[in-house]
Amino acid sequence: MSADRPSFQPDAQTIAHPVTRQPSRWEPHGYDAVPEIPLVTAADVAPIMPGLDLWDCWPLAHEDGRTAVHAGRTWWFFLSAPCFPDPVQRHDVARIRLLSHGADGWRDHGNALPDGLNPGTREWAGCAVVMDDGVSVTLFYTVAGRQGGAFSYEQRLFAVPGTLAADGPGQWQAPQEIVAADGLRYIADRQEITNPAPGSIKAFRDPAWFRDPATGQRHIVFTGSAAWTDNPHNGLVGLATLSDAGWLLEDPLVEAIGTNNEMERPCVLWRDGRYYLFWSTQRHTFAPGAVDGPNGLYGMVADSLTGPWRQINGSGLVAPNPAGEPGQTYSWWVTGEGAVWSFIDYWGMNGRKLADHPELLRAQFGGTPAPVFQLAFDGDRVTVAA
Repeated sequence: MSADRPSFQPDAQTIAHPVTRQPSRWEPHGYDAVPEIPLVTAADVAPIMPGLDLWDCWPLAHEDGRTAVHAGRTWWFFLSAPCFPDPVQRHDVARIRLLSHGADGWRDHGNALPDGLNPGTREWAGCAVVMDDGVSVTLFYTVAGRQGGAFSYEQRLFAVPGTLAADGPGQWQAPQEIVAADGLRYIADRQEITNPAPGSIKAFRDPAWFRDPATGQRHIVFTGSAAWTDNPHNGLVGLATLSDAGWLLEDPLVEAIGTNNEMERPCVLWRDGRYYLFWSTQRHTFAPGAVDGPNGLYGMVADSLTGPWRQINGSGLVAPNPAGEPGQTYSWWVTGEGAVWSFIDYWGMNGRKLADHPELLRAQFGGTPAPVFQLAFDGDRVTVAA
């Protein structure tokens, strides 16, 4: 956290803030060298669902974060879409796909949710939890848009109760909205825009479960955008807590006002008495004037869930893409075991730019899971394991 710029310091771009707990600030001033994510090769680009692009993924996990193994398999949820000529189109039709992995490799179980169950127009990223009873399952996910409404980038956080049966998670019931953006701490506009600049839309998405071992409380962290500032780069990580009365919207944990617009797919891991908060971001979502970093996995560490949070490795950078292939993978998810999953984005570019080579839009997009790597933890230092 910057010592010379406290969070919420009033200036011309900041209005009176409504929070009671000051979030920690992510503001890197430079990046020390850390091990890079291994280079993606042609041998790694093996589609597991021909005809479908797969990207953001998360496993069915236990309440304490461990990846669940059921019927000898792990169960994975992916965002999916047909293979369009321009893969950017996938976001406008995304459905959640259920796959499982075992000794025989991958099996496809079709769309996770039945047709018509989603109250929006697209299904975006979230998480899935099997409760301690071993039967009850909840799929948390992002509802994008509204059924029957104009196309929009509105995002809402929903939970879908289900059951873990012999053939995996299913028997989904009606989705329930857990918390709504309040317009004070979290931006709540409808975002009815048809062609937003990449990385510019405002967030209320990516719910991720965390049960705090210190308190037993159950939480959701999510990607948000600060409502108390006019700065267009206003990314933050939000928090909601499950109480006897239901889900309660809490003050943000970390803010990046003036640093970055998107702290995507946050997730919390507890290890050796510390809380590790991870998120994904890209170079183009850093603010002008900020010390921009590479596309990569970033994070902070704390001694309690509500902080204060310290930047891992001094800057927050945990695992960057290789300098020679800066866009090869994205959307990293850290499992309870410290394994990192992502998808292959634009790989093997060899310095070429999509703007100059539109034929690469399809040819060099992976749209399939990336090789998994492991993190090495050493207090406030976390890096790609050797």
